[in-house]
Amino acid sequence: METEMIRVVDEKRKEIGIASRDDVHKKGHWHETFHCWVISKKENSYTIHLQVRSEIKKDFPGLLDITAAGHLLAHETVQDGVREVQEELGLDVSFNDLILLGTVPDRLHMGDFLDNEWCHVFLYESLKPIEDYSLQKEEVSGIVSVDLSVFLRFCQGEELNMLGEGFLIGVDNEQIPFRRMISKADFVPHEETYFQRTASLIQKYISR
Repeated sequence: METEMIRVVDEKRKEIGIASRDDVHKKGHWHETFHCWVISKKENSYTIHLQVRSEIKKDFPGLLDITAAGHLLAHETVQDGVREVQEELGLDVSFNDLILLGTVPDRLHMGDFLDNEWCHVFLYESLKPIEDYSLQKEEVSGIVSVDLSVFLRFCQGEELNMLGEGFLIGVDNEQIPFRRMISKADFVPHEETYFQRTASLIQKYISR
């Protein structure tokens, strides 16, 4: 497998070098990532879609996460990040379809895993029901939808649990219904300030 090379930046987002993905996470180098939260509107309310990370992922298998996200490689621009939406979810999306929310820092430190990210955070309004997504099984094993207003309160610590509804992909690519209450323990442990800032940016957009 080819080693992924990542552009290393400092705390002010100035490029200072290139390192392998493993080194970036071992040494805690700051680097850039692409995050896209997908929402959909139904009547007068929104839902937000969460990905279930594949069980074969090295990091945080089976946990809920951003709808589509990934590292920006050394040769890539932020615009190239849209490939994550196309590959992971099978959505026919161009960069111009995305809404830029902002750039948010995220620090995730667990033992020897030191992940310091500058996250380019985007929003996408999808007209497709989640059942029509074509998931990349190596990366994503399901999609769970939650009420957006509840999710935003959840991110701010005002709700401890919320109802998630969607599906998991079975061994024969069938969609297995998912419906249960979910909590922070079900999520990749992003920094609390990342959740809070992202929720504020989404709220600002939908309240425009």
